[in-house]
Amino acid sequence: MLLLAVDTATPAVTAALHDGSSVVAESSSVDARRHGELLLPAVDRVLAEAGLKLDAVTAVVAGVGPGPYTGLRVGLVTAATFGSALGVPVYGLCTLDGLAYASGLEEPFVVATDARRKEVYWARYESARARVGEPSVDRPADIAEQLAGLPAVGAGALLYPEAFPDARGPEHVSAGALASLAAEKLAAGEAFLPPLPLYLRRPDAQVPKNYKVVTPK
Repeated sequence: MLLLAVDTATPAVTAALHDGSSVVAESSSVDARRHGELLLPAVDRVLAEAGLKLDAVTAVVAGVGPGPYTGLRVGLVTAATFGSALGVPVYGLCTLDGLAYASGLEEPFVVATDARRKEVYWARYESARARVGEPSVDRPADIAEQLAGLPAVGAGALLYPEAFPDARGPEHVSAGALASLAAEKLAAGEAFLPPLPLYLRRPDAQVPKNYKVVTPK
């Protein structure tokens, strides 16, 4: 087994290879505006580091978010393209689950990433492998009371210390964590999400209302 994992749901552009036992190569960089430029070179780097060709990949794992529209779709389109070209399955995983897994926490906690607009994408966890309910998007002040006393992982928590006083790393998701989580789920026969974007809200870009339609004469 050789899993290729990618995620672009946060400012981190990350790729990794997992052989079913451990991560064999990983590359991550943080740039919220260059997902499309950085992802394929990251895939090239992990393949080169592992001394493997792309056709050795037996499955692709993609972080499905939640995340901003533009960045998130880069990773998902890339994953779908690899899956189609190689004829291998593409598995979706919640990006917040990858952060939770990487935290290693075995107590109740919350994961929060930056959703912009002074909001966070967040979810509660009983442990690093057990999410409670579905991810949401809210203003930190609106959820601070219900999450009081819980450790908080992720860039969203670090951005709003007044709402998340016990904020800690990791700040961004890593494809290595996603790949390791996927390998565990595959071994246990657990279900995956479809490799489709989890936006939770409408994209920032909108079609203008009442725009003038020009028709040929």
